[in-house]
Amino acid sequence: MTSSPPTIFTATSLFSLIGVTIVGIVAHTAARLLLPKNANTKDRFTFIWLAFDAIIHFSFEGSFLYLSVFGRQVNTSTGPFAEMWREYAAADFRWGNADPGIVSLEILTVLGAGPICCYILKQLVNNDPARHFWIVVLSTAELYGGWMTFCPEWLTGSPNLDTSNWLYLWVYLVFMNVIWVGIPIWLMYDSYQHIAQAVRLNRLSIKAKAA
Repeated sequence: MTSSPPTIFTATSLFSLIGVTIVGIVAHTAARLLLPKNANTKDRFTFIWLAFDAIIHFSFEGSFLYLSVFGRQVNTSTGPFAEMWREYAAADFRWGNADPGIVSLEILTVLGAGPICCYILKQLVNNDPARHFWIVVLSTAELYGGWMTFCPEWLTGSPNLDTSNWLYLWVYLVFMNVIWVGIPIWLMYDSYQHIAQAVRLNRLSIKAKAA
């Protein structure tokens, strides 16, 4: 008898992706309730992304951090969040055994990036242009986090990554990480334009007053 191949897309896979979808719905609802009615599409997208980002940092990544400090590990823990992270750790083994590099980055993500997201959300609600500085700070931190998550693997031949099937490679490793590259780059560029324009206008104003 030949054994049947292991199931790749499990109930945990389904519930994890449903959880991410629910976070997106909550973020979209928050934008509709909290942003001014005249907020433009760009600001609405930014709000939705940052709300999604904050919730993911505090809930999903916060649970990983709890399960990975003070001697705990995802692989030896129980509960729904442990099951979810074991599912992801099937694609990237480091998340299952409390890899010090990953845990260090997640400390910064949960305790640093999460609160910054919330502060920018408050600035968006108040239409405070100072948010563009903090968007650049946040985007830089998230791009650095993504780079330091995967660059060590690439340099060593990716011994901790399982890319043997479409779910692990294209959903968990690519899609679930590339959105934290593409969107921060766009936000950083957009905020750079706002900051550069403000600086140029201020310089012209100073020259006009001095003339």
